Amino acid sequence: MLPLPETPIALTVERLGQLGEGVASWQGRTVFIPGAFPGDTVRVHLEAQGRVLRGLLREVVTPGADRRQAPCSLASECGGCDWLSLAESAQRRAKQEIVLSTLEHLGHMKREDFEVRPLLVAPRDWGYRRRAVLHPAGKGSLGYFSRRSHERIAVTECGALSPALSELPGKLAPLLKPLAKDTEEVLLLAEGDKATFAVMLTGPVTARHQEAAESAVRALRLEGAVLVPKEGSPRLLGKPVLRSLSPLRPEVPLYLRPDSFAQAHAEANVGLVTSAIFELAAKDADSVLELYSGNGNFTFPLAGGVASVLGVESSPVGVELAQRSAREAGVSNVRFVQGDARKVCDGLVAEGRRFDMCLADPPRAGAPGLAKWMVALGIRRVVYVACDPASLARDGAGLIEAGYRPVALQVVDMFPQTHHVEAVMSFEKGKA
Repeated sequence: MLPLPETPIALTVERLGQLGEGVASWQGRTVFIPGAFPGDTVRVHLEAQGRVLRGLLREVVTPGADRRQAPCSLASECGGCDWLSLAESAQRRAKQEIVLSTLEHLGHMKREDFEVRPLLVAPRDWGYRRRAVLHPAGKGSLGYFSRRSHERIAVTECGALSPALSELPGKLAPLLKPLAKDTEEVLLLAEGDKATFAVMLTGPVTARHQEAAESAVRALRLEGAVLVPKEGSPRLLGKPVLRSLSPLRPEVPLYLRPDSFAQAHAEANVGLVTSAIFELAAKDADSVLELYSGNGNFTFPLAGGVASVLGVESSPVGVELAQRSAREAGVSNVRFVQGDARKVCDGLVAEGRRFDMCLADPPRAGAPGLAKWMVALGIRRVVYVACDPASLARDGAGLIEAGYRPVALQVVDMFPQTHHVEAVMSFEKGKA
């Protein structure tokens, strides 16, 4: 193997990789270059990271046709929006191709073997994020992780956030300074013009923590806050639970809390839910198992057209919020179980339970073992909602090995200006 050059070299970027990096070649080896885009000629310093060869970007010699001026001064440092310098049209083409390529190479699923639906484009591509995760960034500031490291980049305002949140990092940071040394993360959440926050603490909640958080809520006219200790129950201040509406079922309230998961793009979430319901193709008499059901984002739209839904969720907060929605809207054909999906599925199998269909929306790590549960529970159709193409490829390959066939793929651009993407894929049992 040739030694790496000590001085920067020029490379031309050919495509984008799964993690959003530019991909080029040097001496027959693949080089991943963060911040570089197809068509760029760049000067990079080569660095070996295990078996992977990375190029540290030193200069864009000749920009590619899709490179543009980023609309944020922190674009080259901040890890929040890694595709800000890439035109939206190119982002969308790349996202569809990255998902398909990952399914082919990792999951061995040929794109000709299932229907590929056109990319679902987000209604807004800037100022859309209704939730954010901030970290103490020193000197009483809050910020994001930098690119490819856990160094913190202080921010006072963020154009990627919704109007209710965009200036909150700079306004909130000095008010939470008394909590700084005890803070792991600060979570922001908005619904419309209402905003709340949560502080994830390294230890217990103290009177000093509560006083600072209450002062911030009053000073910034926020709805409320949640203080989450390392162990024990969260402490709610004011009214931190925000009321939204269930996608496709506006008669059902959907509740959000800053220390519980919610999709970041509210408008695109409607498209995501619609796609999942369409792919499930359920009938009135069907029983549905929903894994990783959260606060009921998919549950209530599902329940509107089937006999019953059993939602399984590990987060006590998510289950509490979902149960509140069901109770207030009088939705009687849903039930929620709080617990680890693997253990709950093992229990359902042991009880001899059967379901017609399953919708799974796992975290980034995926749902290892999904296929064996689907077979054991008699499920004929599976809809998998993925925030990571690699997890979809791995779990999808397991489903195919277990006798399911891929039916259709819908890629959803939930996260404009980043390489992150959502995908909805359906699988069906016993049909050629």
